[in-house]
Amino acid sequence: MCRLMGYVATEETTFSRITGPAFAEFAELSAIHNDGWGIAAIDTQRESSTIVEPTAAKDSPTFTTSSTNLESDGALLHFRWATKGLEVKEENTHPFTYGDFSFIHNGGIMPPESLDSFIDPELLANLRGTTDSERYFYLLITQINKLGLVEGVLEGVRLIREKCVFSSLNAMILTPKQYLVISEHDNTKIPSQFTPDYYELFYRRDEQGILVASSGWDQSDWMALPNHRLLVINRETMDLEIQEI
Repeated sequence: MCRLMGYVATEETTFSRITGPAFAEFAELSAIHNDGWGIAAIDTQRESSTIVEPTAAKDSPTFTTSSTNLESDGALLHFRWATKGLEVKEENTHPFTYGDFSFIHNGGIMPPESLDSFIDPELLANLRGTTDSERYFYLLITQINKLGLVEGVLEGVRLIREKCVFSSLNAMILTPKQYLVISEHDNTKIPSQFTPDYYELFYRRDEQGILVASSGWDQSDWMALPNHRLLVINRETMDLEIQEI
């Protein structure tokens, strides 16, 4: 299981700046979600950079520097807590990228290989690791190539919900033009040590932009993204839409 954060902004910023003083509290979640961290920054001009480390963010000077100094008008951040049986290594560390797409996931789809038959074989050959999350990403890309971004994501999530065993499909997808957040989870499969809101996602909109993140820290003034919903943000206009999955 993992923690997710992402933003789109009206001008270049950093995770620590757009989040504010509470970012330190979010970063502390990497004490438990300590099997790796990663950032993917993609601005609206299609300039991108991705940084991943298979170590705890709280112990990483690179994380501190990147979250404070890496500027972009859109980025994703992931803290990994590895699913049992999946290695802690760079190849399994989020974000995953393909073309203009970056992707992060919180949850498990068991077994990972159950997704393979739904993925374009040419995309399946691109796997750099062994995770269910990377396979989930390529399943979505398979559907996006057929149906377009929003409809492809909706169809991909519905397919997994119908055909596979999963705990959570919560995920974020960032492109130069759009930012999508998937809220789809089974609350009966929350790990026993966590509170009932573990899989919940919340978003905040202000003059800087739109910030979305997993629970576990102070989000008292944020809006909840309900389960079984897709949040779609147009990065050019900053229009926000919520669709049922």
